[in-house]
Amino acid sequence: MVLSRWSKKLNLNRQAIRKRILNDPYYRFCSLEEVEIAAELGLTIDVNQASVDDWLRLPGLSIHQGRTLVALVSMGVELLCIEDLAAALSLPINSLKPLAPILVFSYRDPKNLLMFQRVNVNCATLEQLQDIPVIDAILAQNLVNNRRENGCYKNFVDLQRRLALTGSIISELMHYLQF
Repeated sequence: MVLSRWSKKLNLNRQAIRKRILNDPYYRFCSLEEVEIAAELGLTIDVNQASVDDWLRLPGLSIHQGRTLVALVSMGVELLCIEDLAAALSLPINSLKPLAPILVFSYRDPKNLLMFQRVNVNCATLEQLQDIPVIDAILAQNLVNNRRENGCYKNFVDLQRRLALTGSIISELMHYLQF
């Protein structure tokens, strides 16, 4: 009887966690159990496309580590396996292995122009923004000025509203920017 109540309570707790994860795309996992539940739900993080916010979702990773990983990838370092990730963070592999079920190590051919590395609009420099085919010098300057004056962009809706961009421009930017 006691075991049955405990089992029922455990199941209700897992269901509540599943619901929170499904309802909040930026939910920060507090435990390895929550990472396991996320993996069951099919949630993944592509380490070579992850933003600092993506890294902060993982238990035990600091903002400094997230920024380090994003900076490395933006400089062209490609993380191909959990061992690369551990080496980049100077951590033992065993400390990262429980995170492996939700980490995806996708290979991208740097010569393939169709696989443009997305840029985080909230961190990008003026020069990085101007390298994007859809962004001219004026739009790049507007992006930087508005970000400096009004804070980080939340998403494409916020970006469109703040800069009064057309739907067609946002449609093109979605392939080059991330938040």
